[in-house]
Amino acid sequence: MTPKLVATDLDGTLIRSDRSLSDYTVRVLDALPVPIVLATGRPLRWLTQVYQGLAHKPIAVVANGAAVYDPESDEVLHSAPLSADELAHACRVLREAIPDASFAVEIDGSRGLIHEPGHAVGMWELSVAGRREAELAELVAQPAAKLLIRAGNRDSDEFAALVAATLEGAYEATHSSLGGLVEISAAGVTKASGLAWVAARLGVDAADAVAFGDMPNDVPMLAWAGWAVAMGNAHPAVKEVADEITVSNDEDGVAVWLERAFG
Repeated sequence: MTPKLVATDLDGTLIRSDRSLSDYTVRVLDALPVPIVLATGRPLRWLTQVYQGLAHKPIAVVANGAAVYDPESDEVLHSAPLSADELAHACRVLREAIPDASFAVEIDGSRGLIHEPGHAVGMWELSVAGRREAELAELVAQPAAKLLIRAGNRDSDEFAALVAATLEGAYEATHSSLGGLVEISAAGVTKASGLAWVAARLGVDAADAVAFGDMPNDVPMLAWAGWAVAMGNAHPAVKEVADEITVSNDEDGVAVWLERAFG
C-alpha cells in the first residue's frame, strides 16, 4: 500500500534500544510526502528529546491516546482523561484485590506525575520536572490522563490480565514494558481512539493509514489502521495482529518499510 497517513510508536519501534534516532530514520521521515503521527504511551514531558532529534515536529498521540499534542503551538488539542470519580473507583477496587498495589497518575494532559510514596519511578522521571509524591486522596482528586499501578516484581502480561479482570472491562488496561507497570485509561481510550481523532481532523480514512508498533498497548492502533506492521522485536501479541513484520527497531525497521513503500 501507499499510505496517506503514517502512525508510529516510539520506544521499541521508531527509537533504537539506546534511545536514539538514527540519521537514516530522520532522513526518511523528513522526506515523507504524507503526515506522520507519533503514537506513544509516553507522557508529554518525555517528548522533548524526541522532537530535538527530528527535523520537523509531528503531532503526537500521547499517554496511550488520552491526549493529542501539537508541539508547534505547545497545545493539547484533544484530551480524554479519567474523571476523579473513575480514578477513585479504580484505585479502590484494585487495592482491595491487590493489597500491595501502589499508584501514580499522569495529570495536566500528562505534563505532570503524582505518585504515592513507595511507588517506584524510572530513571527518566528522576531527571524531568513535574513529578511529586502525594497520598492517594490527592491522586484521585482531579482528572488524569492515565492511572499507573505497580505491585512488586510481576510478569507484565500476567499483571495486566489481573488488572483488566479486576476492573471488569470498565477501563482500558495495558502495558508497554516488561517492568510490571500497568497503564489504565478511560474506557475506549487507546492509541486507536487518539489516532482516529487526528485522522478525522486530517480527512484521512483508517483504511489509508499504516501503523507501526511493538508492545501490547499498540494492538488497538494496529487493529485500527488499514495496514499494521509489527517490529521484528515485537511482543507476540503484536505480531499476531500484524499484516506484516519488518526488521527490528535497532535495524531501523520503520524507515526500511517506509523507504520501500514510498520509493
